[in-house]
Amino acid sequence: MTTSTQKTITLEQTASAIGRPSSQRETLKGLGLNRIGRRSRVVDSPANRGMIAKVAHLVRVVGGQ
Repeated sequence: MTTSTQKTITLEQTASAIGRPSSQRETLKGLGLNRIGRRSRVVDSPANRGMIAKVAHLVRVVGGQ
C-alpha cells in the first residue's frame, strides 16, 4: 500500500501532558502532538491504535479517512 491509499486518523490534543508519566508524554510525541489544540494525522494501524488508547484521556479523534 502506498501512503496515499492508507487510511488515516486525525487526532487533536485536548489536555496537557504536564504532570503525566513520561511514557504518556513520549506517546504524545510519537503521535505528533505536543500542545493543546494541535492536530495530527496518523496512519490507522494497530500500533497507532494502541498509542491512542494509552493517551485516550488526553486526545480526541477528530476524523478519519
